[in-house]
Amino acid sequence: MNKITDTIIIGAGASGLFLATLLNRKSDRKKLDILIFEHNSTVASKVLISGGGKCNITNDKVKSNNYLGDKSFIDNILKSFTQYRLLSWLRERGLTPELRDKNQYFCKTSSKEIVNILTRDIPCNQFKLNFNVIKVEKHDTIFSVITDRGVFHSKRVIVASGGLSFPKIGASSIGYDIATFFGHTVNKLSTGLVGLTVQSEQFFFKSLAGISVDVEIMVGDKIAQGSLLFAHKGISGPAVLDASLYWERGKISINFLPKVELMRLRNSKRKISNLLGLPNRLVKALFIAIEMEDKIANQMSNSDWERLKILQNYSFAPAGTFGYSKAEVTKGGVLTDEIDYTNMMSKKVENLHFIGEVLDVTGELGGYNFQWAFSSAFVCAKAIE
Repeated sequence: MNKITDTIIIGAGASGLFLATLLNRKSDRKKLDILIFEHNSTVASKVLISGGGKCNITNDKVKSNNYLGDKSFIDNILKSFTQYRLLSWLRERGLTPELRDKNQYFCKTSSKEIVNILTRDIPCNQFKLNFNVIKVEKHDTIFSVITDRGVFHSKRVIVASGGLSFPKIGASSIGYDIATFFGHTVNKLSTGLVGLTVQSEQFFFKSLAGISVDVEIMVGDKIAQGSLLFAHKGISGPAVLDASLYWERGKISINFLPKVELMRLRNSKRKISNLLGLPNRLVKALFIAIEMEDKIANQMSNSDWERLKILQNYSFAPAGTFGYSKAEVTKGGVLTDEIDYTNMMSKKVENLHFIGEVLDVTGELGGYNFQWAFSSAFVCAKAIE
């Protein structure tokens, strides 16, 4: 058998890099012998492209209700390493994230700022880039990590391989494959934070490509607020991406007039289309869809006003999503009931850990998924001696 490494981390994304950084910075004991396997030629590919290249690091308001998944499990992890501790940790290392879009924190100039901090304390010889992990096995107390460039042995394995989103940057199912091999349950995988395609009744949306409006989208008991962008495939934009997190099938409802009080418009002598605050092209298309005639507001009948209310509750069933190539995250993953929240270790296999997106925890848009990556990595690192 070749040399036995203390710890192997599979994946050099946000969670894997933060874990490696924390383990390398521990000064109260001998440093661990660590290897980090990454199938790309560079680290943190998803971090670098996130947030328009400025990385939406975290959010000022982080609660378990901002996530899909077991709320108790999520809450325990988030409380162990809050957004405030993360921001403090970054500031101590020279990065002061900027607060934008109300509650969201971004890098000031580039995602490279946080990537540089995450890699600063990791020796170059720990990285195994362009290594594809094929399988992980365990014999007695030792893991064998089988790659396309050889077999490596370790006392501990941490799976930080992320999900299926962004296959163009090398996303793969390896984390789920490892979990399944060791007897873990992997909950249904699907796209999250992604645009929605439309059925024939809403094909007119495609002719509105490029138009953006503020809306509220209702999915079950959830309300997503923000901008909706009409696209050639259907609808996208922050509100749609958030709504997609909670949509599986069936209808959603869009309020195109979230800030309009229709009762206040009844006495106006202007055409109703000019009072709604929507782009002309959109108003015309929506009026055709709901069979609404454009009239002077004070000349509209009660039935006209009732028909106009449809725009505050425009209900339809999306056809599907834009797919993994456009999805920011993967919903579903390794069942958290089978993971110890105190150390992120498998309850089935000793010294096998899962952190980050590979778990069945998915956050809303706005920095929540990176916070989860950092918090889960922190819990894991703290438990490793």
